[in-house]
Amino acid sequence: MLNSYLSILEESLEKKLAALKHIEEINSVQTQTLKREELDMEAFDRTVDEKDIYVEELNKLDEGFEVLYDRVKEELLVDKSKYAVQIRRMQELISEITDKSVSIQAEESRNKALLESYFARQRQDLGKVRKSSKAAYGYYQNMNNKTDSFFLDKKK
Repeated sequence: MLNSYLSILEESLEKKLAALKHIEEINSVQTQTLKREELDMEAFDRTVDEKDIYVEELNKLDEGFEVLYDRVKEELLVDKSKYAVQIRRMQELISEITDKSVSIQAEESRNKALLESYFARQRQDLGKVRKSSKAAYGYYQNMNNKTDSFFLDKKK
């Protein structure tokens, strides 16, 4: 019975690793999108939505893993040597998952910085547009309020 639980735990870890690999690929796409001169917000939003699906899957896998592990933890600790091969495999998977998670977090930080840089440029460009618009409006107001002076030559 415990063997089947351990197989399920191992399968859960493998699914988690696969989901993390997908997230890593999506992060690469996001990085490429953010590095382009013109940001395609629709493409970026699609990657965010796609990543949300995998994050949700990871949360479900984590919850299921914890529930199942809590069931078998005591029995597993009593007879570690009997399940050493499976335990070692799960430890390797957990190590890979941890490495991927750290790598993903670093990429997320870089992407966040790229996105903040993009928004800062957009705010700066918007400020320039506002200034030029304000100057044009001021010029327009000045020209409308100005009374035209005429010099009339009264000689005939």
